This record gives sequence, C-alpha cells and structure tokens, in this order.
Amino acid sequence: MPNEHADQGLFKGRCLGSGHTNRETPKEDMMISRVRTAAALAAAVIGLATVGLATVGATAATFAAWQVTDVAFGDTLNVRKYPSSNSQKQGAYPNGTVLQMTGKCTGGVNLLDISGQPDAQQEQLVRYRWCQIWHDPAQNGNFVTGWVYGRYITPH
Repeated sequence: MPNEHADQGLFKGRCLGSGHTNRETPKEDMMISRVRTAAALAAAVIGLATVGLATVGATAATFAAWQVTDVAFGDTLNVRKYPSSNSQKQGAYPNGTVLQMTGKCTGGVNLLDISGQPDAQQEQLVRYRWCQIWHDPAQNGNFVTGWVYGRYITPH
C-alpha cells in the first residue's frame, strides 16, 4: 500500500533504540539508506569544516577569493613559499583558477580591508605586492600558505 506521506512513513515501524525495524517496502529501505548517507556526509563535512577552520585560524581568520588572471598563454602563476621570486616554488595555477587568499599582502595591504573598493582599484593596490594564499599543492589534504605576485590576480 503506497504511503501518502513519505516524510511520515520514512521511519514507520522503527523501534527506537532496539535496532529492530518493521518497514513495509524495499523503497523505504532505500530512502532510509539515503537519509543516513546524507546525514553521515553532512556530519563529515561539518567536522572537516570545523577542523579546517580551527587549523586556518592559526594563520588566517578569513578568506578572500581572487583568481589568476593575465598569465601568458600556456603559462601558470607560481606560488612561492615566501614573498620572493627567488623563494621555493610550491605550486602553479593557470588563468581562471580561484585562489583562497588569507587577506595578507606585503606592504601592509589587507585584501579584506580593500574589498569594498572597485576591482580596478583593488588590483592597483596589490599590483606590485606579494599576497598570501591558502592552498593544497600536493592535493592530499595538507593545506599550507604560499605567496603569489599581485600582478597576476584579480578579485573574484
């Protein structure tokens, strides 16, 4: 017999705490499985976000999104360990890549402080500065800070 109220019938016959179920159809089993999977994924995402924010808090309280722009065709923007072209290269990103900025740039420029200004003005303020990003160069979940040259980034 079809259930008129899917949200009420989803847990119909469930004996809480006993582990015993008395469901009517395989469809309900599938729906419950999906709900459990969604709940587990949500919990995992919230847990990762909380851990990530706690970790980020040590180096950067907030992020600003900027993207890689004006890099020569076929080239990439290098990310350096320190704000210097002589510093160790950590990674490289092509045009269009959205970067998570910590907000910190050399010369005391803070991207969060200038975010209300027109894009062209923001770009001019960082043009000859190094700005710090938060990235995962090895794509293994180990995020680190690095530095990109302001000439090649624009507000996203």
